[in-house]
Amino acid sequence: MKSLISQAVALAFGTALVAGALPAQAATRPDNAWLAQADAEARAARVSNVEYVLDFTLTGKETFAATTTLRFDLKDAAEALTVDLDKATIKALTVNGKTVAPQYNNWFITLAAADLKAGRNEVVVSYERAHSTNGEGLHRMVDPVDGRVYTYSHFEPAAAHQMFALFDQPDLKATYQVNVTAPADWVVVSTTRESSVRDADGGKRWTFPVTKKLSAYNFSLHAGPYKIWEDGSAKYPMRLFARQSVAAQIDPAPWFTYTKQGLAFFDEYFGIPYQFDKYDQLLVPDFLYGAMENAGAITFAEARFLHKDKMTTDQRHALASVIMHEMAHQWFGDLVTMQWWNGLWLNESFASFMGTLGTAEATEFKNAWQYFYSNAKAGAYRQDDSPGTHPIEVPVPTTANAFDNIDAITYAKGASTLKQLRHLLGEETFRKGVHNYLVKYQFRNARLVDFIGSLGEAAGRDLGPWTQQWLYQPGVNTIAAEYSCKAGKVEAFALRQTAPQAYPVLREQRVQVALFDAKGKAVKLERNVPVTYQGALTDVPALHGAPCPDLVYPNYQDWGFVKVKLDERSFATARGNVSKVADPLLRAMLWQSMWEGVRDGALPLNEFLQTALNNAPRETDYALLGNVLDKVRGGHAYLQRMAPRAAYTRKTTQALEDMAWQGVRSGTDANFKRRWLTAYIDLAGSPEALARLAGLLAGRGVPQGVTVSQDVRWTIVRKLVERDAPGSTALLAAEQQRDKSDTGAAAALAASVVRPDPQVKTEWLGQIGDPRTKLPFGRIRTAMENLYPASQAELAEQTAERRLAQLPELDKSTGPVFMRAYAASLIPAACTPHSVQRLADAAAKYTTLSAGARRTLLAQHDEDRRCVAIRQALTVPLE
Repeated sequence: MKSLISQAVALAFGTALVAGALPAQAATRPDNAWLAQADAEARAARVSNVEYVLDFTLTGKETFAATTTLRFDLKDAAEALTVDLDKATIKALTVNGKTVAPQYNNWFITLAAADLKAGRNEVVVSYERAHSTNGEGLHRMVDPVDGRVYTYSHFEPAAAHQMFALFDQPDLKATYQVNVTAPADWVVVSTTRESSVRDADGGKRWTFPVTKKLSAYNFSLHAGPYKIWEDGSAKYPMRLFARQSVAAQIDPAPWFTYTKQGLAFFDEYFGIPYQFDKYDQLLVPDFLYGAMENAGAITFAEARFLHKDKMTTDQRHALASVIMHEMAHQWFGDLVTMQWWNGLWLNESFASFMGTLGTAEATEFKNAWQYFYSNAKAGAYRQDDSPGTHPIEVPVPTTANAFDNIDAITYAKGASTLKQLRHLLGEETFRKGVHNYLVKYQFRNARLVDFIGSLGEAAGRDLGPWTQQWLYQPGVNTIAAEYSCKAGKVEAFALRQTAPQAYPVLREQRVQVALFDAKGKAVKLERNVPVTYQGALTDVPALHGAPCPDLVYPNYQDWGFVKVKLDERSFATARGNVSKVADPLLRAMLWQSMWEGVRDGALPLNEFLQTALNNAPRETDYALLGNVLDKVRGGHAYLQRMAPRAAYTRKTTQALEDMAWQGVRSGTDANFKRRWLTAYIDLAGSPEALARLAGLLAGRGVPQGVTVSQDVRWTIVRKLVERDAPGSTALLAAEQQRDKSDTGAAAALAASVVRPDPQVKTEWLGQIGDPRTKLPFGRIRTAMENLYPASQAELAEQTAERRLAQLPELDKSTGPVFMRAYAASLIPAACTPHSVQRLADAAAKYTTLSAGARRTLLAQHDEDRRCVAIRQALTVPLE
């Protein structure tokens, strides 16, 4: 395979040549919706000192009116210049005081060279535009409960031009002065706090002072009749916003607590005070992602952070970690911003790393790194060990590709890479390098070389080789302990590093190697030594003479990003004694090693599930129990796809149901009961289990200490409909009458779509593939995600050919947001040799898919291949 480093260098060199040809680029920008890096560089070379004055008239109706006044310095007026604005109706355009006829193609305005001048220019664009309904631009939602209208903006990666006219690229930072006319009962929120609100034209006129310099995607505007909670007790004023109809589901106390803890931590860690004066957080509907780091006005997805019952420990932990993640962005991403979208990974990796560090050190959740390992890093290992892998740092030719690589590698592998670099350099050296970087580039744009340079300067070493190994090469390495013992003592010990054939790079990193004795009632740590290893084999003389171990774990406390291959003795110890390991993080890593053994064909799935049946009920760590049960559900899903009617599948399903229900009934901790109940609902398939779930809905047989909240009720209803349980149609109708909220409508949609009815599936596939559908994208995505659960493998096969055949057409006619959901949910994988070959044929045929869609296709093929291999590795009959 051609070196990816060479490809990156070649592309960078080619880009430099293109960027030098400024007139040609200015004159030949492609006539489409995407901005190429070369065109962005050409524009940035000519434009500087950008200011926006934005005036919006919001009525709550489907369209809004606005005027953008854009001021900027222009290096030369030799060529035309483009200004980005998406699908607007332009009412008037003036350039330097002269009214001109717009040259507009629905994506950008072309300003003629004759109308421009070297030096200061002013462009004024008055226009109307429809609100978005896909979560980008200025999104509009009508609350089905009370009819109130809510709007919010979302611009990442490059969607600001869906709301106003601008240079929509991160390296043209600007200031923003905003004025908004809105209905009288609305509140308007932006980067700065309003300077005045006055009566105007039957509504209110909101005026906001000029912001500090920001990239466009970090600016935001939100408006509607939001409920407001305030906390003025901290250093920075804090507010929380949510729709009126869901306000009862909000407990503002943990929001403000974690926010205050985080701001204090980051102020001290970075050595630079928070720069945006106030800290607003908004829960918004139909949100595409988990949250967004808009400077001073962070948005959060309602679907993830609204709960109709008291928050569990896990839900509070998730809230704290996301608050910390978005808060870290206020420095790393908002204060200092990447120059182009290829640097987006560093924003997200750094925020993931710092968000976890802040959660662990500033909040009640001291197990944050264990949580990160189980909920994020394990997914990065999985992706990095598949055809869906890619380097951390990759070229991004156009804005169409900006989110191609926003995945587990970008977030979790990148964060893990930074974590192990911190161990390699030393904690204080790393912090000093980060501080120096933020000071030097604040309110500016920076590149990867700038960040690595600051760290290298602080450490006094050249980090070039490290950068090439870790950031420009894909794939995950594996380490294994190679040792021998004599007379009960270690006489030789080394770490063996291997790499996949496709990506044969060997890396340097620092880990801890730990030896354990399992002969007593607990697995006891006997020896632990830090080791910096590189190359294929690294001797560890510090372990010579140590007691011969029952278990060796060569990445103790999870310093490194590397798969661990347990030696035969350690593997046997892990399987038989995992519940005797005192450290929950080590237990999590041992469970992960066993699960990777299943996926790599080294451990039969039936033996893993038996290990879970023996050990999961003994698990005392709440976070780890959730991770183990996730793996159990994954194993159960494999069986459902392989052979749902096989005797072993039925027997194992019954055993897993019994284990989960026993977990619901036993103990007194509500968090554990909720964990077990969630697993029980997901695993339920027998008539007895389904009848029990129906009883819970009716209030029958509810164990002491269990609350069947509205969220749980919808999960039960969905499962009953999925399994076509007796009376499930009536139960769904009754639940729709019981819960008329928009979240209830979404849950009802999920339950309707999951019904095992071929006609339902066909009708929804038609809706999903219809570019003229009136349904908001959030509803379409819900349909995609629920159309074919693992238990409906035979139904899924009926439309598999159709879904695969329409992949290229949808890829061309929709866009990245749609295709991320479609490819992940609806590319068919049936766990049969025929299905594996079908996906291989599609991969060979569909070579012109977008990068993201093709990567998902290849990853699905690999998952299907693994599923077949897992079936072949079973040591029980499955017929």
